[in-house]
Amino acid sequence: MNQILVPILVFLSVGSIGAAILIGRAARQQRLRVRMEEFSTLAIGADMSEGQSSGLWKLFEHIGTRFASKDNTTEMQKSMAQAGFFSPSAPSVYLGVRLISLTVGLTAAGVFVLPTDFSTMIKLTIIFGVGWVMSLIPSLYIDIRRSKRATQIRHHLPDAVDMLEICVSSGMGLDMAWNAVAEEIRRVSMILADEMALTNLEIHLGAGRAEAMRHMADRTGSDDLNSLVSTLVQSERFGTAVSDALRTFAGSMRELRQTRAAESAEKMGVKMLFPMIAFILPAILIVMGGGAFIKIMDMFKSL
Repeated sequence: MNQILVPILVFLSVGSIGAAILIGRAARQQRLRVRMEEFSTLAIGADMSEGQSSGLWKLFEHIGTRFASKDNTTEMQKSMAQAGFFSPSAPSVYLGVRLISLTVGLTAAGVFVLPTDFSTMIKLTIIFGVGWVMSLIPSLYIDIRRSKRATQIRHHLPDAVDMLEICVSSGMGLDMAWNAVAEEIRRVSMILADEMALTNLEIHLGAGRAEAMRHMADRTGSDDLNSLVSTLVQSERFGTAVSDALRTFAGSMRELRQTRAAESAEKMGVKMLFPMIAFILPAILIVMGGGAFIKIMDMFKSL
């Protein structure tokens, strides 16, 4: 009897421990999924969040959904993610805002232009021109946000890579080092820290490290991040030391940052040319030749 009871108890114990581990992992993944959904919702941005709370979000989404096509949705979703809007409904909201801006521009221009004495062709040109300009405002806003995010990531990525290399060289694992750098870099760059945290969540949810990092590069549209992902993937594939790869990449990033700084300094003279001609040169001419011009005018008056 004891010979049968002991294996049964061992089997039940092992099964209970395994079930507890699986249940714990499932609960942890569920909590991570909830955190990811909350992160995606909060990352929409303050302006759009306010619109959602006031009902404008639903209105824009409803209008944009009617005109959205499946072919452009994926590319538009990528563009919106690069601007910091991660919600699945962001492309529809963007299209809705553009359509409403176009309608407002056409209506406002029509109200002011139609009562005038211009010809019909000129009136139509002005109305459609104002509508077209109004419809470009949302696109301009998205482009500015994308540019600001990419610039901030490009500016702070070399420091993040340096810290990552230091953490890995000190004996930390890559995932733990990635977490530590994400928390440390949050003090200077919330955008880069949030992207790194979201990548870490994807890894914990079961995505491969290379896949999660490629998603990060796609979300940000940063060429430097693409290079970092390629470096880490090649290091993992060929079995080379991650610390050596990060050290080499950090050195190249520092050299690239110095090159960009030198390039910006070289362009500064050309950029300053127009303000100098438009504002400084007239003042210099007035100061240098103003007195002589006044004396010449007095001479002509006395003749």
